[in-house]
Amino acid sequence: MYFKFTFCPIILLLWVSLSFAQNVNVVTHGAASIAKTDDNFVCVTLDWWPAEKCDYNQCPWGKAGILNLDLRYGALINAIKAFNPLRIKVGGSLQDNVVYKVGEVSSCPNFMKREDGLFGFSQGCLSMERWDQLNRFFNHTGVKLTFGLNALFGRNESQTEKGLWIGDWQPQNTRDFMQYTISKGYKVDSYEFGNQLSGSGMGAKVDAKQYGKDVIVLKNLVKELYAHPETQPKVLGPGGFYEEKWFNTFLEVSGQGIVDGLTHHIYNLGPGDDPNMMNKILDPSYLNQVSQTYKGVSDVVNKFRPQLGAWVSESGGALNGGSKDVSRTFADGFWYLDQMGMASTYDQKVFCRQALIGGNYGLLNATTFVPNPDYYGALLWHRLMGSTVLAVTKESDPDLRVYAHCAKKKPGVSLIFINLSKDRSFNITLSNAKPGDAGKPNYEFVGKQNREEYHLRALTGDIKDDIVCLNDVPMVQTDSEDIPAMDPKLVDASTPISIAAQSIAYVTIRDFEAPACV
Repeated sequence: MYFKFTFCPIILLLWVSLSFAQNVNVVTHGAASIAKTDDNFVCVTLDWWPAEKCDYNQCPWGKAGILNLDLRYGALINAIKAFNPLRIKVGGSLQDNVVYKVGEVSSCPNFMKREDGLFGFSQGCLSMERWDQLNRFFNHTGVKLTFGLNALFGRNESQTEKGLWIGDWQPQNTRDFMQYTISKGYKVDSYEFGNQLSGSGMGAKVDAKQYGKDVIVLKNLVKELYAHPETQPKVLGPGGFYEEKWFNTFLEVSGQGIVDGLTHHIYNLGPGDDPNMMNKILDPSYLNQVSQTYKGVSDVVNKFRPQLGAWVSESGGALNGGSKDVSRTFADGFWYLDQMGMASTYDQKVFCRQALIGGNYGLLNATTFVPNPDYYGALLWHRLMGSTVLAVTKESDPDLRVYAHCAKKKPGVSLIFINLSKDRSFNITLSNAKPGDAGKPNYEFVGKQNREEYHLRALTGDIKDDIVCLNDVPMVQTDSEDIPAMDPKLVDASTPISIAAQSIAYVTIRDFEAPACV
């Protein structure tokens, strides 16, 4: 149980004051948007992993998997309700090894360790009793649901190429599952077809042409069973790592109007046991490398134009459950929030964090359900950053990362500032690039209304802390397991925006004139 601090220790404030301050001008281009996200851009996953899932000599999943998660905990319920709504994707590595106990399927085995099984496990099963429980929970907490379907059902592994699964997908089990779901009135926003089967695959792969043919079958099934277009779930895919040739081939085969959203995964920090993890997170040049993936996916979207654009449908930073020393700490927010900012500038519509709970990268502690620091960063993004993305330019200091959106609650703009530097703070003035300013000086913006500022810092100043302070108040759940109040600090608009060393800040400016935000 955590000791409930009521304020951040004074040592942090002294440390901030001793850091070197650098003046920076940031220009926000509010004349037109550069991208659009979904209104529910922030997304999290629930995974299938059983307690026996272990990596790097640790087993961090406990009872956080879809089949064994206790859905009655108030802390879990309140953490989801705070988003109002939260987009959740049910899926993960084992989803292509899950059968649904409905229709012709009568036995319902549990996942068991098996050396020759997919990801080291035997086939598992989702009973309709558990599906009922999950849907009552989703309905109660207001979840916007994406469900990952088994795309290997009916296929067999090739005898000549390890990991390649061949043959046509057999849709009968999915048909029965959907019919049951419809008969119960359960709401599914979208179905994702398979998990990490694209390209070289992870554990298993499917040829791009075969996947393209099978996703047509799925789309036709959805259109047949969900007769009304306004309640028809969207079809997403392929939910794997981006490989240009494979993605282009499957979309050429499936054609336009079949896949509604192009989904891909990001794990750009590498293996979870990498001792260099912290250095990667704090290295701006390393963080920038993944932009090539976002650009590649964006180019494919521009070519084939799926209705819902591109989604990052799974991203945990570090592979295999995350990093036990980093993923649940304040430091992880430098990677996580920067990724959401970068993804949004490349027109990625949704960003799904692996996971809501489970592994080392869960937004909630897997045993106590206490929110980790990234939970609060995600909740602030959801509440403050609107769907319209604005361009930002600044003087070239790579340690300061800045992203701007129209404010979610009009009027105004919201910005996120991420300071990777250990020993420098930044005093920021804003300029407004107005229509017709091309080639002319940008004009410094001096507001008349107080700014709304949300400063996030590690509790003791050590970024390996797992408690975050918001405006110098530690974020800990209340005695009734509610999420604490997350109120802004109102700051005189005539003063610079001060971003402390190794801190993150959201700033909303209500009187910033941005025509794209009207």
